[in-house]
Amino acid sequence: MAMKFSKIGVVGAGTMGKGIAEMLAVNGLDVYIVEQTDEKLDQALQMIEMSLNKQIEKWAITETEKKIILAKIHRAEHINQLSDCDMVIEAIVEDFAAKKQIFKELDQYCSPKAVLASNTSSLSLTELANGTTEPGRVIGLHFLHPVAKVQLVEIIRGLKTTEETYTHTRDFVEQTIQKTGIQVYESPGFVTTRLICTLINESLHTLAEGVASAADIDTAMRMGYGFNYGPLEMADRFGLDSVYAAMERMFREFGDIKYRPSFLLKQMVRVGKLGVKTGQGFFQYDKDGGRL
Repeated sequence: MAMKFSKIGVVGAGTMGKGIAEMLAVNGLDVYIVEQTDEKLDQALQMIEMSLNKQIEKWAITETEKKIILAKIHRAEHINQLSDCDMVIEAIVEDFAAKKQIFKELDQYCSPKAVLASNTSSLSLTELANGTTEPGRVIGLHFLHPVAKVQLVEIIRGLKTTEETYTHTRDFVEQTIQKTGIQVYESPGFVTTRLICTLINESLHTLAEGVASAADIDTAMRMGYGFNYGPLEMADRFGLDSVYAAMERMFREFGDIKYRPSFLLKQMVRVGKLGVKTGQGFFQYDKDGGRL
């Protein structure tokens, strides 16, 4: 029997969290967002409103639709206010200890029927689930940025994820939020992070060797292979620190030299050129993330 999803909790309202919250509200779901501080939550809600305003300017939605979407997004002061959610999606930074703590709390407060999902791009779902009393209901839901535009969601099964949890989650992805889900068995970096980071790393080696300029490497992949962004701009948009952390993690887990982060990536992170979030990476960006 299909599970009905109407109330969804989102823990963490950074870039991914607020994108997920907005997308859920657009799909008519009631969303409850939890953040560490009131200021962070205020900021996230302002950013969601700004995003909707941009869509009004482009004639994509009306003022009335914006009001309906915003009315679906609710503040939750504490994780215990997510107790009657049908699903909770954790979207905080890629910090294993912090995520594990959140799953412990969710396990304590949420209904036993609720699905507990993580938007992690590379951490072990099995290990995250180990701190809970019901690891069978823990699953990975890896959305890609920008959440509204990318139709793909990786549905990651931990070693203890039950068939029922997987089926409910796949139905949620394909029917409730109308995206395409792919089934991924747990492995460092899953499918998307593993493949894209390897491409980005190889682009960095190509740049460091002076084979071609950053702009020309990106043009080659955009025009030659139909990428929306070239690999270096992609790295800027992911955040070079995030790419570096993912590469380090895969290098450690697989022990294969192809995952060893390029020295150029290390240097960029050291000097604080992290891409869009600092306005400067391989390219320059304005405060809205547009290329200069």
